[in-house]
Amino acid sequence: MSFALWIPLAVPVVLAALSLAGGSRQFARLGPVGSSAAVLASGLLLDGAVLAGTVPDLGGGLLRADALSAYMLTVVGAVGLVSTWGGLGHATVVPGRYAGSYDALISVFLAAMSLAVLADNIGLMWAAVEATTITTAFLVGHHRTRSSLEAAWKYVILGSVGVAIALLGIVLIYAASRGTGEPTLSWLELSRTGLPLDPTLIRAGGALAVLGFATKAGLAPMHSWLPDAHSQAPAPVSGLMSGVLLAVALYAILRIQTITNAVIGPDFLRVMLSVGGLLSLFVAAALLIRQRDFKRMLAYSSIEHMGMMAVGAAIGAAALPAVLLYVLGHGLTKATLFVLSGRILEVEGTPRIDDVRALLVRRPGLAVPWLIAMAALVGFPPFSIFFSEIGIIVAGFDAGLGVVVGIALVLLLVIFAALTRLTVAMTIGAPAAAPAPGVAAETRLDGAGDAVTGERPDAVPPDRSSHGPRLPLFLALGATAVVAFIAEPVGTLLARAAAVLGGIQ
Repeated sequence: MSFALWIPLAVPVVLAALSLAGGSRQFARLGPVGSSAAVLASGLLLDGAVLAGTVPDLGGGLLRADALSAYMLTVVGAVGLVSTWGGLGHATVVPGRYAGSYDALISVFLAAMSLAVLADNIGLMWAAVEATTITTAFLVGHHRTRSSLEAAWKYVILGSVGVAIALLGIVLIYAASRGTGEPTLSWLELSRTGLPLDPTLIRAGGALAVLGFATKAGLAPMHSWLPDAHSQAPAPVSGLMSGVLLAVALYAILRIQTITNAVIGPDFLRVMLSVGGLLSLFVAAALLIRQRDFKRMLAYSSIEHMGMMAVGAAIGAAALPAVLLYVLGHGLTKATLFVLSGRILEVEGTPRIDDVRALLVRRPGLAVPWLIAMAALVGFPPFSIFFSEIGIIVAGFDAGLGVVVGIALVLLLVIFAALTRLTVAMTIGAPAAAPAPGVAAETRLDGAGDAVTGERPDAVPPDRSSHGPRLPLFLALGATAVVAFIAEPVGTLLARAAAVLGGIQ
């Protein structure tokens, strides 16, 4: 089964090279879809292997797929497929010489995230995360507008600071392992209990590594790059960044937490993650109340959900299965919503919520999946986010962290009210009376200050929202609605992945 470790690395790189070769444009557009499908297929193969009791490895253990790695690879592939397949139907690519690079960068991005979750070496994992920074920086600035380039530079600067801090932490962790006689950066070795690691260096290295990766995960107060990057990137890229890039950074935090817990106990990082999680929830709640841009609304929602996952990680082993289920549910839901946001932006000509009204009447092809996906995002049952949040809250009370989860619950209610109000404003109601003939089009500024031309929201134009494949969106929403009820094999895989984080290999 070791060949399955090559698939998510080799196939995207080959397809990226073909995209840059300048062949058929239609083939190039399918390159990211093929890369996502390859990653998903590999993840499913590795899921089957770990459920059968084997742990495939490659390169002398440099690449290794335990239950957690196999599960995260499946999440990367599934969210990638929804984002890239769903993004085929609307124009997101700048024509000309940038078209091939767009498709190639997405494939390389998927390969880098796959490498990050498969590497049994924190140094190699760090290099893969840094590669995602490079690729996504060009993707965020793909439209070459003033606002998108500004967002890309902001992302590069803050993201580079974050990964530099993480690198310093990794260096200290490596130094702590020198006392064992065989210095190592292997996850498997460093997380073994009883290993004579220097606790002072582990404390400092763990804190710096978590702080650095928390910047990539979008946790407050290191979150300021995220709303700009997600709102300016093409819709499929926003879906990938929100759905899996943040999750891969969280994955790195969980691996670091396993090492620190084995050496100095859980209390140290529990405080850090609790503070970061609650602060992220507070920032999201405060900024969602008066949000005016629907893509930035989704971006701040990502900060909210990452904050809740951080709270779950702080709680510990009892909440980890819920956190991992949360990763999948949030990824699929957010990928769906960002793809839909791109379609809304294309047909409405504006990202401003105030200019998008009565979608359910004017554009039901967009409004219906948007409403379903928003219901999943705010935590309505039977969608998996509901069960994930309930699992985290219950585990928190059982672990004696009632104050932390109580504050989180209050902030979740505020966020629920804000998102519900904004969603209703966009979708429910009757359209205003149509204007006189010949005035249905207007030029106005979008949420970033760039001039866009589109139809007036009250002109009741024909519904063109059927453009673009709907199947991946409804498959994603269907999966989030049923996955929490599948005890076998999903429940078993989640339990084994959580056991890996508990130090059981």
